[in-house]
Amino acid sequence: MTLDSLKHSAILSTLFKMADDNELIGASEFIKDRLYFATLRSKPKSTANTHYFCTDDEFVYENFYADFGPLNLAMLYRYCCKLNKKLKSFTLTRKRIVHYTSFDQRKRANAAVLIGAYAVIYLKKSPEEAYRALISGSNASYLPFRDASFGNCTYNLTILDCLQGIRKALQHGFFDFETFDVDEYEHYERVENGDFNWIVPGKLLAFSGPHPKSKIENGYPLHAPEAYFPYFRKHNVMTVVRLNKKIYDAKRFTDAGFDHYDLFFVDGSTPSDIITRRFLHICESTDAAVAVHCKAGLGRTGSLIGCYLMKHYRFTAAEAIAWIRVCRPGSIIGPQQHFLEEKQASLWMQGDVQRSKHKQRLAEDRGVSRVISGMDDLTISASIYKSQSMDRMEENDYGENGMCMTQGDKLRALKGRRQPRSATTGALRLEDMKMHTRSPSQPFSRMNPAVPGPGSISPLKSSKVPPSASATAKRIARPPSSSASNLKSPLVVFLPVGDFPLL
Repeated sequence: MTLDSLKHSAILSTLFKMADDNELIGASEFIKDRLYFATLRSKPKSTANTHYFCTDDEFVYENFYADFGPLNLAMLYRYCCKLNKKLKSFTLTRKRIVHYTSFDQRKRANAAVLIGAYAVIYLKKSPEEAYRALISGSNASYLPFRDASFGNCTYNLTILDCLQGIRKALQHGFFDFETFDVDEYEHYERVENGDFNWIVPGKLLAFSGPHPKSKIENGYPLHAPEAYFPYFRKHNVMTVVRLNKKIYDAKRFTDAGFDHYDLFFVDGSTPSDIITRRFLHICESTDAAVAVHCKAGLGRTGSLIGCYLMKHYRFTAAEAIAWIRVCRPGSIIGPQQHFLEEKQASLWMQGDVQRSKHKQRLAEDRGVSRVISGMDDLTISASIYKSQSMDRMEENDYGENGMCMTQGDKLRALKGRRQPRSATTGALRLEDMKMHTRSPSQPFSRMNPAVPGPGSISPLKSSKVPPSASATAKRIARPPSSSASNLKSPLVVFLPVGDFPLL
C-alpha cells in the first residue's frame, strides 16, 4: 500500500469517527468510550468504530389497557444477556456499542429501564447514577409508567422508581441472573400453565385464583386447586391466602396438607387495617412460602404483598410497586397505588420495631443459657383463629358475586387472549396429566406421602426445562416452623374481627 493510500485511509477513518461523534452528541454514556444510550429519529448504520443495536421491537410489553411497562423480569434478563455478549464479543472489542431507541415515548421509557437496570446490576452504579446518565446531555424527560386500570392515570411510576425497586430486590437476593431460570419464569407466567410469579422467592408467590374444575371456558384456561399441588409441594408452599369470593372449596387445599385463609375484600379496592395486619401475621407465622391470590392475582394480591415488602424490607411504596410489576406486570391498580403510599410510614415503623425486638431477643439469648420449652412469646397459637365466622362485611354483600364482570374478570380475560411467545414451553393439554412424585430435593409436605390425595394428578403442564430452584430460592426457603408442625391438622381459617394485636 502506497503512502498516499495510507493517508487517504487515515483521513477516511477520522471522518467516520467524527460522523460517529456527531451522532452521539447528547447520548448517555454508561462506560466511557464504550457503552452509550441514544434516542435517534432514524435507524443508524453501524460503522468501523461504532456498533448500533435496538430492542424496541424485540422486547415488547403486553398491555392490559393503556399500561405500557415496565418490561418483565424475563425480558430484563434476556436484555442483560444480549448486552453482556456484545461487550464480550471479540469483533466488537474496539467498537463503541450504542443501544438506541426511537422517539416513541413508551418504547423509549422501556429501553431506558433496560439499560439503566443493566448499569445497576452489572456496572454497580446506584439507581441515581444510572438515572443521571439517562437524563444527561440533550435527553428529554421520560414518560412515567401507569397502572393497568381502565381510565385516567392517577399515579406516576418513574424510571428512577423502577431502578430503585430493582436495586432493592437485588440487595435482598430476590433475583440472581447467574442462576435465573428464564424458561421456567416464562412458562409459569402463562395463563395456560398456572399464571403465577414469585415476588419474594421462597416466601411470597402471586397467582390467579383457582376454580372448582380445570377446564377451558370461552378460550380461557381455568385450573382447579389440585393443579397447583405438585408445584407448591416442590417449592415448600404450605399456605394459601384467598382474597376474593369463595369459588372453590378451601377443604381441597386443607385436605391435601395446606393451610388456607380467607381475607376477602372487594375487587379493585384496598384492604382494611385489620386485613393487612392479619395477612402480615399469616406470612410471619410460617417459615414456609405463602401463595396469595385474588381473582386475577394482580390488584388485591399485589397490594398486600407490597405491604409485606415495605414492612420487612423497607421498600418504599414506589419501589414495591415497581418490583412487583417487573415480576408480575399489571399488578397494583388504581387506588391501591395511593394506599401503599399512605401505609409506607406506619409499615416501616412496624418493621423497625419488630427488627429491634428481634435483635434484643437474640442478645438476651446469647447472654443467658436456658432451655426454652413450649411456645415462644411471639408465636400466637393458630387455635385462636378457629372461628367459622367471616368479617362483618360478608363477601356476598358485594357485586363480585353478581353477573357483571369485575376488574379481576376483565384482567384475567385480557391476559388469557395473549398469544404464546416462542419461548413458552407449551399449553395446557389434558393428556399431559401425570402422576407427581417428589424429587430428592423437594421439601416434604405435611401430607402423608403414603396416602394419595386429590392433588397427585396435575393438569398444569410442567416446564420442559429441568425444574431446579434458583440459588436465591434455596437460600431463602426454609422448612416449616416448629409451631406450624405442631398442628394436628391443617387449618381452613376464617378470621374474626377485633381480636388481632397490632404488630
